[in-house]
Amino acid sequence: MIYHLSIGKPDQVEELTKLIHRLSSEFQIFCFQGEMGSGKTTYIKSICSAFGVDDGEMSSPSFAIVNEYSGQNARVFYHFDLDRIEDPSELLHIGWEDYLTSNNLIFIEWPEKAMSLIPEDAVIIRIGHESDVELRTLEITTL
Repeated sequence: MIYHLSIGKPDQVEELTKLIHRLSSEFQIFCFQGEMGSGKTTYIKSICSAFGVDDGEMSSPSFAIVNEYSGQNARVFYHFDLDRIEDPSELLHIGWEDYLTSNNLIFIEWPEKAMSLIPEDAVIIRIGHESDVELRTLEITTL
């Protein structure tokens, strides 16, 4: 199934958050694709906040590759930023398979850097935007 959303600013994500919440009952992995500055990190932070994560604890995992957040009811979320990896096998050294089998929600920025290791049933969220326009267009694809 394909969903299309238009969002005025990255912090106006109520509709996206509702959709991710609904899809999270069926899907575990959400991949965010988009150019630098398209709002990937902002969207993930907003979604995690809606799941009860204290947004003061959240930061981009650019240097750590993965951050772990705790939300409501002791629910755990993993936020990956794969921009700095040079080879997908680097993920295997940090326990990638354990993350995938954890039954926790996983949000991935720059998934194209490791598509060979991302399960086929991952939800792909493509973010498009014009640099001089606040409007973001999101295409959310599920199996």
